[in-house]
Amino acid sequence: MKKISIIFSFRNEEKNLKELLVRTNKVLKNVKSKYSSELIFVNDLSTDNSLNILKENLDYYPIKIINMSRRFGSTSCVLAGFKNATGDLVIYLDSDLQDPPELIEALLAKYEEGYDVVHTLRTKRLGENKIKMKITNLAYKIINFFSNIELKSNCGDFKLISRKALNNILNINEIDPYLRGLSVWVGHKQAFVEYVRDKRFDGETHYPLLGSINPVAEFIRGIASFSVAPLYFSILIGMASLVISLGLIIYSFYIKFTGIAAPGASSILITVTFFSSIILIILGIIGIYIARIYEQIKGRPRYIIESIISSENIK
Repeated sequence: MKKISIIFSFRNEEKNLKELLVRTNKVLKNVKSKYSSELIFVNDLSTDNSLNILKENLDYYPIKIINMSRRFGSTSCVLAGFKNATGDLVIYLDSDLQDPPELIEALLAKYEEGYDVVHTLRTKRLGENKIKMKITNLAYKIINFFSNIELKSNCGDFKLISRKALNNILNINEIDPYLRGLSVWVGHKQAFVEYVRDKRFDGETHYPLLGSINPVAEFIRGIASFSVAPLYFSILIGMASLVISLGLIIYSFYIKFTGIAAPGASSILITVTFFSSIILIILGIIGIYIARIYEQIKGRPRYIIESIISSENIK
């Protein structure tokens, strides 16, 4: 019998965990003739009652709680779940019940057909800000334009990954990986399952468009992880600027020798501002890649685990 490891990264989800456990367990009962299971909850230093709720349910569900030593973010938490999973396949999803656990059976059906990575594709996203969705779609188009992989704009962090594909992901030593991209980059047979994403069950989103750097960081990570094209793009910007500057030099000689009055301070200010902006953009692009190199060569671990609490340990 094969084993499923279901991984939930969470922070302050006390209003959703009980419902999440009930619905997930109901699905697992439907497939228990084929699969055993474990539920891995990675706690990104929650400050509410989430941890106590999970502890109270250790006797009733096959739970493993991984407590991080500090906040490391969703990606690091998912990777910690991957590392500590013992299943023949893993499924990871958010803990806010926007991604319905009931879809797990459809993912397993694709896995049984021979697929190693099964993505979920949102056909509709209920309760989401329309402006946020347009910006998100634009961000994916930009990432796809620059990168050497193709990401579906409505695929999120709800996937099934076989042990074979998972081991390949775990062997990648990037300190700051773009996990959505890696699940595509590793290749193997991949499939998609469509669904309508629900509104958040309770509470407020932890990833608002404004007021959080996470979406911006994910966007930059998505480009920098799979392409060096922006560096070449900065060269093109520099060459275009050179052409413009040569034109301005020729124009300056022209007005000097023809006796036309010299441009005023405003034109000088516009010129200086334009080229200064170009320089800063190019330096910013280079800085992103240098920062990633700096983070990588420090060699620090992706995360530090404070403790692991398991249903098996209390039996």
